[in-house]
Amino acid sequence: MTIRHLRIFVMVADCGTMSLAAEKMFLSQPTVSQAIRELEEHYGGLLFERLSKHLYITDLGEKLLGHARDVLRQFEYLEEQMLSKKQMKILRVGTSMTVGTCLLPDMVQRFKQMQEDVDIFACVNNTKVIEQKLMDAELDIAVVEGQVKSPDLLIKPMIEDELVLVCAKKHPFAGMKRLYFCQLEGQKFVMREKGSGTRELFEKDLEKHGVSVNVAWEVVGTEAIKHAIIKDNCLSVIAYRLVEEEVRSGEMYMFREDTNRWKRSFDLVYHKDKFINVGINSFIECLKFFGSREGFEGIQIGKLSEG
Repeated sequence: MTIRHLRIFVMVADCGTMSLAAEKMFLSQPTVSQAIRELEEHYGGLLFERLSKHLYITDLGEKLLGHARDVLRQFEYLEEQMLSKKQMKILRVGTSMTVGTCLLPDMVQRFKQMQEDVDIFACVNNTKVIEQKLMDAELDIAVVEGQVKSPDLLIKPMIEDELVLVCAKKHPFAGMKRLYFCQLEGQKFVMREKGSGTRELFEKDLEKHGVSVNVAWEVVGTEAIKHAIIKDNCLSVIAYRLVEEEVRSGEMYMFREDTNRWKRSFDLVYHKDKFINVGINSFIECLKFFGSREGFEGIQIGKLSEG
């Protein structure tokens, strides 16, 4: 049994078919099949059930999968330490959608000023997807605003953030000094996709207050959310950083939740076994530079209250 066997096994488990795994690894399908067969002979049992041309991982396979990921992660760590002069020419950074939209371009620009010889590969997706990519060693570090659940990932708050409820200037709520959760009942909303940290936080509050809303739009991109707010008169809960320009211009009106539950942070996340080298340390310094910001002076704000 070798590292190569484990790499092939994990790829087959992730892809669900040997043909797709072979394609992704630039191997022939017989080579992949032989590696799986050799692993099964080595451990004395089936790793996959083969039913109607589909693969289903067995209990033995699930047990091996968890250990295999750990071994591959440790092997990567070993390579980084032993080849330190060559390491981290590419820093693989993941961010959630909000961070990717409002901060990532500036962070990359500042990082390049500090580390000219290191390129950044950026992956922007919802928090759930980014978390899985960290666990699968597809990313080195990430910055997210959603809740990370794996105990194998370390979380360090870095940048203050706050969610706000926003509406278009023509919405009946616009200009109100105080709004109550009960008034959101049945209102038309544009929401982020499931797996979004923003959506998860807001839905917990709706459940707490026994309020149901009409999710008329479910989108990923920030611009689509703004379009639904302004053109279709939807409400939305969104990071203030993403709508600051529209709020200041009067195109949108916003409410701040008055118990501070919607204050949160953009968190640095990485695996507990990750080797923190010069490139990662430089990126962390970039995050510290952006720090917290106030940003609410000089604009009209309503309060979203209990009730």
